[in-house]
Amino acid sequence: MSRRLLLAAPALLLAHRAVAQGSAPAAQPAPTSPGFHRFRLGEWTVTTLHDGFVRRPNALQGLVTNAPAEQVQATLDEAALPAQGLVNPYVITTLRTPHGVVFFDAGTGAGQMAAGTGQLPRSMEAAGIRPEEVTLVVVSHFHGDHITGLTTAENRPFFPNAEIAVPATEWAWWSDEANRNRSPEFQRGNFANTARRFAPLRDRMRTFDDGAEVAPGIHAIATHGHTPGHTAFHVTSGNEQMFVTADTAGRPELFLRHPNWHSVFDFDGAMAAESRVRLFSRIADERARLCAYHFNFPGTGYIARQGDGFRFVPADWSGAI
Repeated sequence: MSRRLLLAAPALLLAHRAVAQGSAPAAQPAPTSPGFHRFRLGEWTVTTLHDGFVRRPNALQGLVTNAPAEQVQATLDEAALPAQGLVNPYVITTLRTPHGVVFFDAGTGAGQMAAGTGQLPRSMEAAGIRPEEVTLVVVSHFHGDHITGLTTAENRPFFPNAEIAVPATEWAWWSDEANRNRSPEFQRGNFANTARRFAPLRDRMRTFDDGAEVAPGIHAIATHGHTPGHTAFHVTSGNEQMFVTADTAGRPELFLRHPNWHSVFDFDGAMAAESRVRLFSRIADERARLCAYHFNFPGTGYIARQGDGFRFVPADWSGAI
């Protein structure tokens, strides 16, 4: 067997339900094979980890809020993606550095969200990453599929030795109940989930601002809109760079091909589109590598311009380790 375990499941497609509402999770199906992928970035090792997926019954019903269903269907057809049963993958990026193991987001939490999610612990075991090795979790935003995995089902810290770094703007919004009625209705569950997940972590939590060096070689880039404080990251080691884009774009076949489309999961669709165009223009112009949360596993590659939008170019396997 090769040094990396690849997913045995078919290619992942699209959809996403973000927030754990506190109800019992659906019964889990037979788990997918654990997946991880490694490559070098300067002196560091990057490992992307598969955390499962969810399936959307019909992508034509409200996923894109500012384009007609016929245009969405045509774009799906162009990418050979079906409208029925589109699948949204969850891919977590990690760094092994001299300062410790860094995670970007914490995933869906084993057995805590929808069926098909919660695969991170199995993928970590396959990759040889232990929770106690993680010294820092850098959070991009507070949707449930990014923070529920900070704690176990019993709400104990999953990463027992990790500091938790969060965007100051994101924390200010979701930690203040006064903002509940100013938030889209389906996102209001984020307030309870934020309070629950961070309650046992407050003594190890810190906030950071746009442009801050969150850790050596990791700088925050404000990409607000998907949530009030959504943040991407610029990672450098030696002469090499990479961007961790989190949810600045959902599936690239839709939201890079048409970067001005608004996702139903965006807090502010117009702001999200502006952030998307700005970040992916930079990545394309700098011919930089990226890792994305909802792109097909292993979620890493490059961006090329295509007409008024972009296309994702998956990295080849020559640099895998």
